[in-house]
Amino acid sequence: MSAEKGLDYQRARKNMVQEQLCQRHIHDPKVLRVMAQLPRHLFVDEALAGLAYTQATLPIGNGQTLSQPYTVARMTEALALTGCEEILEIGTGSGYQTAVLAALSRRVYTIERIPGLAELARQRLRRLGFHNVIYRVGDGTLGWPELRQFDHILVAAGTPIVPDNLTKQLTVGGSLLIPEGNERNQQLLRVVKTSAETLQREVLEDCCFVPLVGAQGWREQVKPTRAIAVKNSGVPWWKPERGGLEPPVQLLANERR
Repeated sequence: MSAEKGLDYQRARKNMVQEQLCQRHIHDPKVLRVMAQLPRHLFVDEALAGLAYTQATLPIGNGQTLSQPYTVARMTEALALTGCEEILEIGTGSGYQTAVLAALSRRVYTIERIPGLAELARQRLRRLGFHNVIYRVGDGTLGWPELRQFDHILVAAGTPIVPDNLTKQLTVGGSLLIPEGNERNQQLLRVVKTSAETLQREVLEDCCFVPLVGAQGWREQVKPTRAIAVKNSGVPWWKPERGGLEPPVQLLANERR
């Protein structure tokens, strides 16, 4: 791939931030900086790389999708991260939302129910230099089996009810972001644990996510799937440290693929 193509990705990220995030009232400078640097095109199949910075929701295989940039930014900004948090993410998917969270927090624990997607995400993130992520394959509606508590929980799938297992794993003062509704239309909720026994619910906006499958979610529907291979270099792109470092000069070279 030519240098011009690499520069196109850089320009595409800049346009994405200005046109899809800033113009839709995403203001957190940390979120904007991370998403202006993170190579989103490496989180989708190579054939879809040209659409990575558009407003499209992109397929990643196994009936799952990569949310549009605004959705990722909106959910991340709603957590108001300081860099010291431990976060539980339900639905690793391609790993893009995971990477954004990892760049802005101390550690991310992420659960994906589909083993193939979980492994591809792990490969991507480690090759990009993210080492503050802990992975697990399993039912995300059950939370983390060790019942540890988290500062925040982000669920990247729609559920008919807010799982009790997840609210129990929030620290007091912590927040859960989760889409609630039917399989086609949901509302993005922010559930704040104001005391050991009290939850405060706030509707942020309408949204539409793939179903959250699990014991406290939707029943799984078996469909034919196609595996997607990941293609990436072995050179770390970015070493995240509580808000992230500026990407190295070699960034464009990594994008020439």
